[in-house]
Parts: sequence; C-alpha cells; structure tokens
Amino acid sequence: MIIKNVALETVCGITSKLPENSRPEVAFAGKSNVGKSSLINALMNRKSLARTSSQPGKTQTINFYNINDSVYFVDLPGYGYARVSEEVKAKWGRMVENYLHKSRQLKAVFLLIDIRHKPSENDCVMYDWIKEHGYQPIIIATKLDKINRSQTQKQVKLLRETLKAGKDARIVPFSAATKQGREEIYEIIDEILQGVG
Repeated sequence: MIIKNVALETVCGITSKLPENSRPEVAFAGKSNVGKSSLINALMNRKSLARTSSQPGKTQTINFYNINDSVYFVDLPGYGYARVSEEVKAKWGRMVENYLHKSRQLKAVFLLIDIRHKPSENDCVMYDWIKEHGYQPIIIATKLDKINRSQTQKQVKLLRETLKAGKDARIVPFSAATKQGREEIYEIIDEILQGVG
C-alpha cells in the first residue's frame, strides 16, 4: 500500500448520522491511551492529521479518513478512560456499536492493545464484542519500542491467551516510534481490499 493522498472527510458525533460510503472501511479501536492516533498517523505518513493527545479520551467522535480515494480508515472513540462520566461512556459505547452494526462497508476491525500489559477487562470485552458483530479482530500490539526485543514473543503469547484468541488470530507488534509492523499492517489492508475487489 502506497499512501498518495489522505483527507479527514467525515466526523460523526453522538447524534450524527453515519455516512453512506461507497468504498471499503477498516476501523481502529482501542483503549484511550493505547496510541491509536499515533498508529493512524504512521499509516497515513502524516505527523498530526489524527490528533494525538496527552489527555486520553480525546477522540469522542468517529473520524473517517479517505485514503487514496480507495479505502477509509475509521478512527473509533477510545474506551476505558476513567475520567469520563458513565453517561458519556455509555454514549460512546452505543455510537461504536451502532457503527459496527450498521456500516455496510466495514471490512475489518483492528484492535489496539498495549504490548507491555496484560489486556484489560475492557480490552477483552471489546475483543468479544467485535467478534459478536461478525468480525475477526486483528490485534495490533502497540508500544513495541517500550519493551526489550526478547520480551516480544512472551507478551504476544500473553495477549493471545488473555483474549482467548485462537491460533488463526493475527497479532502484529507495532511501534509508532520506529514504524516496525507498519508494512505488515499495509499488507493486511491490501489483502482485505483484494478480497473486496
């Protein structure tokens, strides 16, 4: 996948209607501070199109990025951030569920989980939730540069076991700092798009 042009095309809030896109969509879900915006920026070859923040929970909308006029990267609101009220959390949850349930163009969901830690209860719930909606989540294990290389396999195994993900579940260790894992993610997206064609 070669990124030629990108544009933030649609921003959906809690009350917005989802766009009727005619191109395939791949969505990115994850906990509020897992590095989702950093991953999307790395994939788009842009420094700050997706807003990164030291304040987790900043993405409170569903953002649709048009990539090469051929696919949409869909940035879903982060979950599990403690300083957001239960009411807001419930609204985010409904918004994400509505998207997973109603999008006709959604082809795959990438679930981002911090490779340094055992997946949280929220991560496990999200993983199961995505599966219940008929998708096999592709796990991106973020912040790879924060652990020693020798720990990678052990941490990947911990993710797989905690999520009860089968052998077929794809887990891609990724670092926004070094871009390690980016080519593999591009390959997965290319495979998805070929499957659509």
